[in-house]
Amino acid sequence: MSQNGSNQAPAFTHLIDLAAERFGGKVLWCTDDFFAEKENLIKPSKPIFIADKYTDRGKWMDGWESRRKRTEGHDIAIIQLGAAGTIKGFDVDTAHFLGNQPQACSIEACYAPDGDWEKASWFEVLPRTTLDPGSQHFVEANAQHATGQLVTHVKLHIYPDGGVARLRVYGDVQRDWSRVKPDEVVDLAAAQNGALAVQCNDMFFSHMNNLLMPGRGVHMGDGWETKRNRTPNNRDWVIVRLAHKGIIRKALIDTAHFKGNYPDTFTLEGTNSATDDLSNAQWSPIIERTKLQADHEHPYEQEVRCAEPVTHVRLSIFPDGGVSRMRLWGTIA
Repeated sequence: MSQNGSNQAPAFTHLIDLAAERFGGKVLWCTDDFFAEKENLIKPSKPIFIADKYTDRGKWMDGWESRRKRTEGHDIAIIQLGAAGTIKGFDVDTAHFLGNQPQACSIEACYAPDGDWEKASWFEVLPRTTLDPGSQHFVEANAQHATGQLVTHVKLHIYPDGGVARLRVYGDVQRDWSRVKPDEVVDLAAAQNGALAVQCNDMFFSHMNNLLMPGRGVHMGDGWETKRNRTPNNRDWVIVRLAHKGIIRKALIDTAHFKGNYPDTFTLEGTNSATDDLSNAQWSPIIERTKLQADHEHPYEQEVRCAEPVTHVRLSIFPDGGVSRMRLWGTIA
């Protein structure tokens, strides 16, 4: 278990936040959100504090906050994950809750693919953990669970009441590929199918995994953006492990909201590797160097060259800039 309030983010935070609103997560129910709405728990933005902002119920807070409990028991929130997966760790963030954070929390999970969480069997994935005020708490999932038990929902218990700004649930998406037909075309670069950005040279402004999120980017921060590079002939790059080994048939590069900072050109390459160690990988071109436009969806089909199955792709942008989404449709191998 990571130390409470540690500023050093552990390795599991490079995985997908399975509970994130933009990943398809939903806060389904809670015992009480009198002061601040339960939906705030899974917002993509960092929590903020506005000193003089109040509602008719009290101080406005950017998180989930229940009233002071005057009866027995504690408060609970239930979250449906964006896709079934295995959980590796959590970030329980009490940012800006300084005298009103819970004393502790614990988390349970269940596998209810039909959505009926009320009849599901719940099991503990995080034992009771002390919460500090105004802190991020990076905590690993229960080691017994980390062996690979699939989950679709999590239940956050707070003791006895109070406020939590954000809950991040990091893990690996697990799709049942036996249900996919050999000729069925699927998005091999979709996070909801299990794709993951594993390396990049720069993500100064926004995270590389944003490329793989569902839907179009909602603003400029909802994409992968590198800093301005002054090196002549620079290229920035990101490597994505595909959801499944396959042959890419069609592609889409979307520069939504990037208007004065989109890349000039890009290339797409692929390789076949059993691991994410790609130091000696042999890369083959899938799309040759191609011009991009501002704030635009760029579809490609005839330009795509992928004769052999690939497990990883490398998107290179010249010289720098931002890309909102990348879609790579293909058939699994």
